Amino acid sequence: MIIIPAIDIKDGRCVRLQQGRAGTESVYSDDPVAVAQRWESEGAELIHVVDLDGAFSGAPKNRDLILKIVRSVKIPIQVAGGMRTIEDIGRYVQEGASRIVLGTRVVSDRSFLETACRSYPGRISVGLDTRNGKVMVKGWTEATEQSAMDFVNQLNGLGILSIIFTDVQRDGMLKGPNLDAIRGLVRSVEIPIIASGGISSLDDIRTLLELESSGVAGVIVGKALYTGAVKLSEALSLTRGAV
Repeated sequence: MIIIPAIDIKDGRCVRLQQGRAGTESVYSDDPVAVAQRWESEGAELIHVVDLDGAFSGAPKNRDLILKIVRSVKIPIQVAGGMRTIEDIGRYVQEGASRIVLGTRVVSDRSFLETACRSYPGRISVGLDTRNGKVMVKGWTEATEQSAMDFVNQLNGLGILSIIFTDVQRDGMLKGPNLDAIRGLVRSVEIPIIASGGISSLDDIRTLLELESSGVAGVIVGKALYTGAVKLSEALSLTRGAV
């Protein structure tokens, strides 16, 4: 199970939101490139970068800055936020992004997801963002009537790299991940699950590590890293068996 630091970008700055709500941001750096370099220097194997402005608006807004991050580090960058066309995906991949996370459009357009997976095999992940068990879209601002389980049951066999599961109500709140939902997901799909939202301590990571054999392949850590509640070096040591 890998530890994946998150860099959420809004207005060109590295921020964290509470439950994904606009207007709740805490700014942790005016230089997201330097933040990425820091996580790489501390041992990260993969960084999760989110274009929050893109997620809210429906089109990439921080592409140039994100591509600076891609070029500034040697480790893979996973990009999410606002990609609603094959062209959006292609621009990032051609410039060096290793993984692309799709959300809003794939919830209602399976053919788009199928095309993306065929066009960029081994690079497409699906972001599963939920509130009260329902799938959220458009930067977590709109709820659908589709249940998380109904949605993920449609994903097997498409060649998806991973499902990134976030319980929106826990994101940025430092109250721990939604373990019941994560356990349900790993029982339902054969696709590796990356847990996100609410990680608050090494104990949370230790608990998720117990689910590695069931299909939890990684955990995205955001606010806990920025506040110091979790030290990246300690989290990496834990998952690598040194603690």
